[in-house]
Amino acid sequence: MKIATFSAGQSQCVINLFDRTFSESEGLDEGKVIGRLVSDLILTTNERDIVGFVAAQKEAIVGCIFFSRLELSNEKIAFLLSPVAVDTEQQGNGIGQQLIRYGIEYLRSMDVDLLFTYGDPAFYSKVGFKQISEDIVKAPLKLSQPEGWLAQSLRNGVIDAIEGPSQCVKALNKQEYW
Repeated sequence: MKIATFSAGQSQCVINLFDRTFSESEGLDEGKVIGRLVSDLILTTNERDIVGFVAAQKEAIVGCIFFSRLELSNEKIAFLLSPVAVDTEQQGNGIGQQLIRYGIEYLRSMDVDLLFTYGDPAFYSKVGFKQISEDIVKAPLKLSQPEGWLAQSLRNGVIDAIEGPSQCVKALNKQEYW
């Protein structure tokens, strides 16, 4: 398996991967929603505010993740991991974890301080995320499942309380994703 930085020329393959993966696991409607999210992320996010990584086997993209900037009310540099997809036939082989670890090391090298995600604590805890209270860092929008608000420090392991709101990129700034 080869991991590489996402490039715009891979857009349609990546959108199809997210659409297909989420359709197979969550239903056709969810697949369309997540496919549209990925399309919006790619098309509307300033390139300084997003980075993606793909996993390929035999030239076929089998996994993809995106990190986008999360603006905080202090000087900390933060990103949000969302979304993540691994082809359903490849799930359980550690591809998602490898992609995320690769991305974390990339962000660490870019002096990112904090990394957040919103998802399954059982999965994301395998790659260093821990549940975080909104008393520490406020999510950009109202959380439908507060236990899924997760974070990790890429610097010193400590996440100090940050007063004030956070702001995600435009594509993620829709209540349906939260």
